[in-house]
Amino acid sequence: MTGARILVVDDEQQVLRLLRTALTERGYDVTTAASGEEALAASARRTPDVIVLDLMMPGISGLDVCREVRARSAVPIIVLSARGEERDKVLALDLGADDYLTKPFGMEELLARIRVALRHGGDGARRSAVFESGDLRVDFDQRRVWRSREEVRLTPTEFDLLKFLVQHADKALTHGMILRAVWGPEYAGESQYLRVYIPQLRRKLEADPARPRFILTEPGVGYRFQTQDG
Repeated sequence: MTGARILVVDDEQQVLRLLRTALTERGYDVTTAASGEEALAASARRTPDVIVLDLMMPGISGLDVCREVRARSAVPIIVLSARGEERDKVLALDLGADDYLTKPFGMEELLARIRVALRHGGDGARRSAVFESGDLRVDFDQRRVWRSREEVRLTPTEFDLLKFLVQHADKALTHGMILRAVWGPEYAGESQYLRVYIPQLRRKLEADPARPRFILTEPGVGYRFQTQDG
């Protein structure tokens, strides 16, 4: 998506210069902000297509920026932070971030995450009645699933779990987010359900369940459904 607007937020000028140069060279329209206050003002003036957001900043923190932006917009937010602890990742994702990369980071990986965010920023997969990726096809209305043109029989709970993962494809989902959506708010801390149902889904959907292609584990966070073009 050449010309897409990217807002980069970081209090380190070296990082801002690096990302501005790299993204501009690839055809993106880049705006930078060195504080949370600048980020909120910039996003209000001109809505970006993707926000790349640091967490540790003076004044308004990246978490506060994430919360404020998500309250008024569905723009994809990729957190880029030196804070790699599980609790920081979970908190950022729960506040509405779509992705999380830990510094130091690889530029090619960040660019790939941006491309994914741009492809899915319109939430088209969530609104479509049929989802297709690689050899997998999911019909939400009929609640039917096919892999390599062979129908896969899922239990009602397995289908609900797959549907939630697919509707948020290429986004890291915390255990709590999945449990609340599929089983209900009272199950938010019952991660043992996922330890049972995720392997069951992988056995039915993955060519090699030990090396999953679709349902990936996000260590210390939860899971991500990766599309074939992700």
